[in-house]
Amino acid sequence: MSSTSDKIKGMANEAAGNVKQAVGKATDNPKLQGEGFAQERKGEAQQAVGDAKDAVKKTVDNA
Repeated sequence: MSSTSDKIKGMANEAAGNVKQAVGKATDNPKLQGEGFAQERKGEAQQAVGDAKDAVKKTVDNA
């Protein structure tokens, strides 16, 4: 998977997680809030993987 696709999927998961958290809070549903929190963290991790791939590629390209 490319760094760009990791970043895009990460952003999508983060956004979906934020929505789930908001809906869970609005409907007083702690399970949905928890799922949203986990999905948001997953998205952040995916974006970090994309950033790491970019850093490695940049290092290799400059070597």
